[in-house]
Amino acid sequence: MRERIHARVPAPHGTTMCRIGDQLIVHVPGAQSVVAEVLHESGLVERTVADHSDAPLTDRQANPLGSVVALGGTATVGGVDFALIAGPCAVETHEQMSASAEMAKAGGAVALRGGAFKPRSSPYSFQGLGDEGLRIMAKVGTETGLPIVTEVVDPATVQLVAEHADVLQVGTRNAQNFSLLKAVGQAGRPVVLKRGFGCTVGEWLQAAEYVLAAGNPDVVLCERGIRSYEPATRFTLDLSAVAVVKHNSHLPVIVDPSHGTGHRHLVKPLALAAAAVGADGLLIDIHNDPASALCDADQALDRERWFDLTGALRGVLAGVGRGLTLREPELAVQA
Repeated sequence: MRERIHARVPAPHGTTMCRIGDQLIVHVPGAQSVVAEVLHESGLVERTVADHSDAPLTDRQANPLGSVVALGGTATVGGVDFALIAGPCAVETHEQMSASAEMAKAGGAVALRGGAFKPRSSPYSFQGLGDEGLRIMAKVGTETGLPIVTEVVDPATVQLVAEHADVLQVGTRNAQNFSLLKAVGQAGRPVVLKRGFGCTVGEWLQAAEYVLAAGNPDVVLCERGIRSYEPATRFTLDLSAVAVVKHNSHLPVIVDPSHGTGHRHLVKPLALAAAAVGADGLLIDIHNDPASALCDADQALDRERWFDLTGALRGVLAGVGRGLTLREPELAVQA
């Protein structure tokens, strides 16, 4: 069967190709209308689109129905269902990760998050366990069957992290680390790309473009708050950006109300609002013992608050015609 190909004709940047769904998108730099006509008449191209977008591969036109990203196993983000990714901010011990993973799974999460490498504002704060943290996460992932989502902080460690994790997270401080974005684009793993706390929506999408241009279409965008003049919350969670990105891009969008607010009592209302505004999922900090957490203890949910959130979330999702992504048959019976 002839492959469906879209040739886009934007401002020159360098020819790239990226498979998105069942299409191979060909980004042709500097092509004139005569070139587009020749491509179309060749019979090898389904259609050409003249486009001067700064981020043509992430543009909604590339996949008008929206993309679905597979995280590992049967876990996906995007489409009709709503995905929960949960876990502690940082890996501390095997016991802590096992207990948190059990909590996450029981509450309906389809993937486990946790940081082995922790870029922190203060050099004296806990920086993560590094390689040992990766090994702990990988072991707990195998034990629980949950795909692992963890942050990668520099190009030199991308392959190491990719050997242990199912999904690579690029954090807010590295959202415009272009060398890192290119490296994760070549790592063969799905990517969760957090919005930089100083990035506009356009800059965020251009950051995602780096990953797609490297050949990796499996990008999940994550809104986690931007820096503003308001000190009442850790950052200002920009839920309007979710609606804007869903309109402008085919990439799925999740929201991190934990880092966006910095306060556990605000996580639930902002999480419910994210579901109502059209987000495709949530990234939530949970911990089996928040009081003892070595990183961001004030925002981590305990078991009771986590289950309260997921219960309330089902009601909001039902109101907008959606449901939680279910990882296992037994969860489908309980839901």
